[in-house]
Amino acid sequence: MSLVKLTIDGNRVEVPAGTTIYKAAKELDIDIPILCYMDLKDLNIENKPGGCRICSVEVEGRRNLAPSCSTDVAEGMVVRTNSMRVINARRTVMELILSDHPKDCLSCAKSGNCDLQDMAVKLGVREIPGQEYAEMSTYRLDTSPSIIRDLDKCIMCRRCETMCNDFQTVGALNAVNRGFNAVVAPAFEMNLEHSPCTYCGQCVAVCPTGALTEVDHTGKVIAVLNDPTKTVIVQTAPAVRAALGEEFGMEPGTRVTGQMVTALKQLGFDYVFDTDFAADLTIMEEGTELLGRLKKHLEGDKNVKLPILTSCCPGWVNFFEYNFPDLKDVPSTARSPQQMFGAIAKTYFADKIKVDRRDLVVISIMPCLAKKYECQREEFSVDGNPDVDYSITTRELAHLIKQANMDLNKLEADEFDAPLGESSGAGVIFGATGGVIEAATRTAYELHTGKTLEKVDFEQLRGMEGIRSATVDFDGLDINIGIAHGLGNARKLLDDVRAGKSKYHAIEVMACPGGCIGGGGQPLHHGDASILQARTKAIYEEDEEKTIRKSHENPYIVKLYDEFLGEPLSEKAHELLHTQYFDKRKKIFQV
Repeated sequence: MSLVKLTIDGNRVEVPAGTTIYKAAKELDIDIPILCYMDLKDLNIENKPGGCRICSVEVEGRRNLAPSCSTDVAEGMVVRTNSMRVINARRTVMELILSDHPKDCLSCAKSGNCDLQDMAVKLGVREIPGQEYAEMSTYRLDTSPSIIRDLDKCIMCRRCETMCNDFQTVGALNAVNRGFNAVVAPAFEMNLEHSPCTYCGQCVAVCPTGALTEVDHTGKVIAVLNDPTKTVIVQTAPAVRAALGEEFGMEPGTRVTGQMVTALKQLGFDYVFDTDFAADLTIMEEGTELLGRLKKHLEGDKNVKLPILTSCCPGWVNFFEYNFPDLKDVPSTARSPQQMFGAIAKTYFADKIKVDRRDLVVISIMPCLAKKYECQREEFSVDGNPDVDYSITTRELAHLIKQANMDLNKLEADEFDAPLGESSGAGVIFGATGGVIEAATRTAYELHTGKTLEKVDFEQLRGMEGIRSATVDFDGLDINIGIAHGLGNARKLLDDVRAGKSKYHAIEVMACPGGCIGGGGQPLHHGDASILQARTKAIYEEDEEKTIRKSHENPYIVKLYDEFLGEPLSEKAHELLHTQYFDKRKKIFQV
């Protein structure tokens, strides 16, 4: 590897050829301000359009200033990052950006967590010359079930486009128009609902302004909690407990399960339950389905659909409905844990407490934006009454707790309520990539072999690689398993399935980096793998501390089948816990 010597602000540095000025400056601990630039090195994603010019520097011998994030170093280059010319240019650029940006910071969803706002403060911009003469561009607000797109606040950083196209390979967002009217939007400026958008929320997670935000349901939650005619219950996803503490200044990976339960009870929820219960239920249905397909395969049935695909992630479900509708009979028909919980809550539990399903409000706390869309799908309702009424994100829950003047750091731990709050360790690990298939393996092994699984930790299924493979020995029967997180990685596996080249019996897919722990509704991690790894570690630690670590051994799951469902894949189980998939290609380009 050839090295290049250059000088930055009077300091000599030697870096590999092909290094940008920005990265070379970092070697010297010189902080060059950035806005459009984004380096998610742990996801192999780098956004460096050099478009905003906030990172401009002065290069000796070059007439114009150079964007440091996209300009490579050269031998003998002399760079100044702090000259008055550079400082003036950055301030001018910021003034121009702000001249075409709404001034509703007080009510903006990103207020207090806005890169543009922070950069204006950093550059000392306090007024915008000529603002009274400026004509601002205006766009129609685009509201989908999960994501709000406000193009008036788009600064063309193109971070969202990079995540949508390069990492997820969804292709819902692209640069449109030129000059003053240039923005990032769905193709032909259509709305998100008529684009291939999967609602994974990774665009929201990286947007530096309020141009992309989640649809906020906290107001509706407050309203139903204040309605004495409603019984309001809440379910919390496993990944939430591993990240919520970050919103209260705790270190990533700090588990706040008990404190979260206390906060929810103090907010006024009548019952606080755990989505992990429904994760155990999912394993009973999905695991049984897997074994059924394997049995047919071993008997020589040529029509059996393998590999079976997990169906817990709604972003992933949306993705294959848009891109692989010809394979819609391949995934498991099991609903996601969120929707299984809602169906059981509004039948089995509602009957136990003698409440009509229309007076029972089910709220879910999820790390995910696609869950907001999922609970609004028509098939997950009865006579127009949804199984899950509202889904709010980890961030929204943090805001709600803070509005109630509570500090998670100071709350004592409490326990989930029974019966829908009891879970196994297998339910907990659903929050991490590889966790769903590991949980399924723990149960499927024992159901298939009739033997006790002594070692329940399938470490070969864990990790952060985008695509992983493992073989699990079911007492002489080798089960080939594929795992992908990130929809771009999922596409590679599905292309093989479509071509008939897949070697797997089962594939787990999660849309977001690291799985649910990196969901679009989690506290922002900015692509830092150490944060994702800390959250993952917390998930597995909680699993290890559980007395019961296999889904089929959860006594409340056993009781649910005995009293209500009968057995996995029964007629009632199919009615309440399973679903079907649709060809969503026809939604695209329909206005």
